[in-house]
Amino acid sequence: MRAKRIGVVGAGYVGLTTAACFAHLGHRVICADADAAKIEALKAGEIGLHEPGLGELVARNRERLEFVTDNASALSDVDFAFVCVPTPTGPDGAADLSAVEQVLSEVPAGTRVVLKSTVPVGTAAKHPGVVSNPEFLREGHAVEDFLRPQRIVIGAQDERQAHEVAELYAPTKAPAVLTDNTSAELVKYASNCFLALKLSYVNTLAELCEHLDADIDGVTEGMRLDDRIGASCLQPGPGWGGSCLPKDTLALLATAKAAGVDFATLEAAVSANRHQPQRVVDRIREELGTLHGAKIGLLGLTFKAGTNDLRDSPALVVARLLAQEGAELTAYDPCVGEDRPNISTRSTAEEAAAGTDMLVVLTEWPEFAELDWPELAGRMAGPRIFDTRNVLPEEKVREAGFHLIRTGR
Repeated sequence: MRAKRIGVVGAGYVGLTTAACFAHLGHRVICADADAAKIEALKAGEIGLHEPGLGELVARNRERLEFVTDNASALSDVDFAFVCVPTPTGPDGAADLSAVEQVLSEVPAGTRVVLKSTVPVGTAAKHPGVVSNPEFLREGHAVEDFLRPQRIVIGAQDERQAHEVAELYAPTKAPAVLTDNTSAELVKYASNCFLALKLSYVNTLAELCEHLDADIDGVTEGMRLDDRIGASCLQPGPGWGGSCLPKDTLALLATAKAAGVDFATLEAAVSANRHQPQRVVDRIREELGTLHGAKIGLLGLTFKAGTNDLRDSPALVVARLLAQEGAELTAYDPCVGEDRPNISTRSTAEEAAAGTDMLVVLTEWPEFAELDWPELAGRMAGPRIFDTRNVLPEEKVREAGFHLIRTGR
């Protein structure tokens, strides 16, 4: 395939990954973002995102990759213009499309526009000629997911346009789903909201296990071997968060409401998720007797491992609730160095544990399973640990003298 000239508007997780990966596939890419400081950093080779492989990909393909601050450069004289700007949740729960609409208003006539931002179902239909190409990139695995995707979804009013966009992804050898714009938009929401349903289900199941004296690990092991269920999203935790699931569930609920559809199952999943951080706090209070004046060390602040993203992190919700009841908080996260409201961050897990009454694992960073448990126990006022993610080596932790509490036990 002949190399194309591709414009990308937006240099966040999706936009920067899209730009770097298309450059890696041999295309010439110009990536625009209104944040001048971000663009200057990218020109200097500074990524700012904790995304494995992305920095190396940008550095390796600099001769085919240009960064600018003006959208006109990314929208003019290109074969394809990819829109990768944020669509945050608005006051009514629906997606805020102001950034998308602004970019679309700047597109010169005749430019082939590919909408990769997650937008409400029906958005592309209002803009004739726009191709829908939703992204399915997991933070912490974005490069892998772009270059080795499970599927490519493309929606268009014109089948020829859909095939032209699909051809850009041909080197990945991924199956392409070619459909209409509206269905392509719905695929993204349907996928993310199904994952939210599954996560809320397993978290509520873990709570039930605690009441019935069952073991959630044994229960999910028996579930994941069923091909109809699968192994993903069966790990319990303090709730789901991040930049996608909270936003997308609310957006789909708003879409359903506007269409007159009662999406009770999704409403229940959102409600169950809001309950999870408080449930963690309740168990901590039960162990310590009171939270007022309690010294608690938090292991993990990001919404999941493999990223430095704190958006809608359930760990921060737990921290806020603990602080409201008078707890004194220290924390260690491999990707968070600055203090947060009511949280004093430390540079190591050992420093975060010093003098605390309890440690609470809130993010499933793999390195937490390799900590020096006798060292940690010796630094604490009371060797208790609550593993909300069930990622710690149970036998080693107990041998070090810890009282270990686990989710779903």
